[in-house]
Amino acid sequence: MKMLLKDKKILIMGIRNKWSIAYGIAKSAYQNGAKLIFTFMDTENRQKIEELISEFKGAKLYTCNDASVDEVVRETFTKIKEENGKIDGIVHSIAHANTEDLHRDFIYTSKEGFSHANDVSAYSLVLAARMVKELDMLNENASIVTLTYYGSTKVLSGYNVMGIAKSALEASVRYLAENLGKEQIRVNAVSAGPIKTLSAKGIKDFNSILDIVEEKAPLHRNVTIEQVGDVATFLLSSMSSSITGQVIFADNGYNIMGT
Repeated sequence: MKMLLKDKKILIMGIRNKWSIAYGIAKSAYQNGAKLIFTFMDTENRQKIEELISEFKGAKLYTCNDASVDEVVRETFTKIKEENGKIDGIVHSIAHANTEDLHRDFIYTSKEGFSHANDVSAYSLVLAARMVKELDMLNENASIVTLTYYGSTKVLSGYNVMGIAKSALEASVRYLAENLGKEQIRVNAVSAGPIKTLSAKGIKDFNSILDIVEEKAPLHRNVTIEQVGDVATFLLSSMSSSITGQVIFADNGYNIMGT
């Protein structure tokens, strides 16, 4: 079987545990021949992250304590390039909103909470793209993939300011695709269906969302991190060389339904 990412160096930003979408992407990319590089925040348990990625032979781990701060990302990316050379793809799996801004009506979102959600969840993608360009860090025909969600275009109870951040993220994908297309670098987003990740626990009544998707999606099931991982691997590979600036849904068709 052909491995779609054989010997490609892929940087994955945002892995946290074995239930995260980033882990599903890492698993698929590795099975398809990729050499993996990870960044994490040192507020996480480094030993646990190291244990988590130990199954990916040769994987490297770097600290990036705030992916929305220019100087921090520049320092991390500079070190990654020095030690690994140019890379072939980036997976941006970073998002956060304050808990209180997810548990009350959106109209009560604080200015600080609004800025925080957009800085961490959307600006961090723009920053990563700019840094790899400035540092000449990407090989030709490289691919950048980020993660979004249906709540970027529809009102979902409890998603609130994260919906605004994901909307900004998707617009950023389009503008970055135009900017980086001149250099044959592609930028796309995967809109995954709801998955029981650590981040999802912050969304009020999340289990009811899972039930609704299973009931109404054309395939009558919820998506897995492995399935989302395979979609990301496709977007990172040359098999998707004509695709850029797109939001690709991996939600068992839920997004097409009217109710």
